[in-house]
Amino acid sequence: MIDPVELAIAATAGFVTGLIASIPVGPVNVSILNEGALRGFRWAVLIGAGAVVMEVIYCGLAFAGFSGLFESNTMRLGMEIVSFFLMLLLGLRYMLAKSVPATSRSVSEFEHRLHPHTAFMIGFVRVLGNPAVLLFWITVSATLISHRWMDDHWLSKGVCALGAGVGGFSWFAIFSYLVSRKRGHLSTKTLLRMSQGSGACLFIAALFLAAKIARQWAVAESGGM
Repeated sequence: MIDPVELAIAATAGFVTGLIASIPVGPVNVSILNEGALRGFRWAVLIGAGAVVMEVIYCGLAFAGFSGLFESNTMRLGMEIVSFFLMLLLGLRYMLAKSVPATSRSVSEFEHRLHPHTAFMIGFVRVLGNPAVLLFWITVSATLISHRWMDDHWLSKGVCALGAGVGGFSWFAIFSYLVSRKRGHLSTKTLLRMSQGSGACLFIAALFLAAKIARQWAVAESGGM
């Protein structure tokens, strides 16, 4: 029987992760910042909606790739170590960012091929052309399942992915509203500071993972004596 509490935990974990994942500096936030001030809230929030749809697709692909991999404690511990290093690197990357990249080479190539004209498709393509998003969700998947914040079955994964989509869209909607209301008053410097704050959250989460891994390692060592 499915435990409602476990589903609530998965949904909350997805929401928080989706929210944090949407804040860092990237092509989508830059698009909302630049175009929201010119075209208003509706255009900006549709960019965010397109980005969220593609983000949830990447999230689903990452979750699907980890089915059945956590049956042994050794595999679980190994994935926790991998997720720690990946989360630490992502956190440091965002914390130490010095500039706001308007786009990336891979995103530019996708836009050149697909020529998105609507706000929704601009957001969709800008996430589609960013493979780092898939890497991020692979890391998140390993972290959530290894800590049992998301169970290794489709209902829990679906609820978590839905929570991630709601969390991501919440950020883009709030950011779009602020940009449309404060036309020209929000700068890339403000966006950079938000990104650094998101990186700090990931860094703290990595430290939490390190502490948990150290405790597990100590228990395993004491049990082997």
